[in-house]
Amino acid sequence: MTGALDGIKILEIANYVSGPFAGVLLSDLGADVIKIEEPKHGDPFRGWGPAEYSATFGSVNRNKKSVALDLKSKEGVETALRLADEADVLIENFRVGTLDRLGLGYDVLSKRNPRLIYCSITAFGATGPYAGRAGYDTVGQAMSGLLGLLTDFDNPKPMGISLSDHLTGMVACYGILGALMARERSGRGQRVETSLLQATMSLMGENAARYFENHEVPARATRARSAQVFGFVGSDGKPFVVHLSSPPKFWQGLARVVGHPEWIEEERFINKDARRKVYPELSKLLADVFRTDTRENWLKKLLAADVPSGPIYNFEEVYADPQVQHLKMRVDVPHPLVGSVGLMGSGVSLSDTPPSIRSAAPALGADNDAVLASLKVKS
Repeated sequence: MTGALDGIKILEIANYVSGPFAGVLLSDLGADVIKIEEPKHGDPFRGWGPAEYSATFGSVNRNKKSVALDLKSKEGVETALRLADEADVLIENFRVGTLDRLGLGYDVLSKRNPRLIYCSITAFGATGPYAGRAGYDTVGQAMSGLLGLLTDFDNPKPMGISLSDHLTGMVACYGILGALMARERSGRGQRVETSLLQATMSLMGENAARYFENHEVPARATRARSAQVFGFVGSDGKPFVVHLSSPPKFWQGLARVVGHPEWIEEERFINKDARRKVYPELSKLLADVFRTDTRENWLKKLLAADVPSGPIYNFEEVYADPQVQHLKMRVDVPHPLVGSVGLMGSGVSLSDTPPSIRSAAPALGADNDAVLASLKVKS
């Protein structure tokens, strides 16, 4: 069974995370992704691991073909132009103006190939006062306001995942898919633009709407208090969470599980608004109770009472979980040098055209001969 994007050809001129992640999402859906890399070292992510295989690079470059081209040479640019002539989509994430200076900008390529969808990913946007600035993932998290919702301002700690990079790749993929659908009606390609700042901010519409309404600046604890979200540690030192949300039955179930059914009718806990006002006090009371038994025992009781709850897993625990195994979220793919590599499975299921991981990330320039033979040009 073919993928949803079978027959779509994508040219990727992108390094690190955001652009390659957009490309890998599309490749999982069946698109043919040709990654253009600098001939000597390739994507810098190739250096983030052993020479024979970088797991960091591999995580966002599976299913792709690698073509090594020197885009500082006339010949390299000419080859890239001819590849773009045959492409449906181009993805790039260089600093503003870089591809224009190389002769591979949107104005040039769209004239040669009016059906081309040209996706540019930048740090802050293609125009505006910050357009020329360099920007990386943590800067995007910080300036979008996301990091301010994930850490405490008086003791700031960066996150253990490149959230802005991956979010921006997802938003770029979303824009590309929309442009492909629009082309079905118009017959024309278009420019798709996003940035670390714009994409990351778009994730926080709920927080923004509340801020626009009440002008109260949210912090990490704001949503926890509002949604009645709690984190606890059992007697075995293992952490877990409880998310009460809105239905009263969840609070009532929790009160009974912790041995305090009288709290259900107590004035200070009588409804969600009342519990919000005493959130720190309630959190401490519950924490004291939950420290008296193991995480496993508490979760059994909470789940039996239909209280939304779950363990805070480390990665070893995640991949040992039976539901994760059922979803097949780890995929092992053959690799010519290291035998096989483990990769994360797709985040979506399609009944008729399922995503697939068909190959590990390619070696640098591994597909020059096969890809360029059809153009009848030299690399």
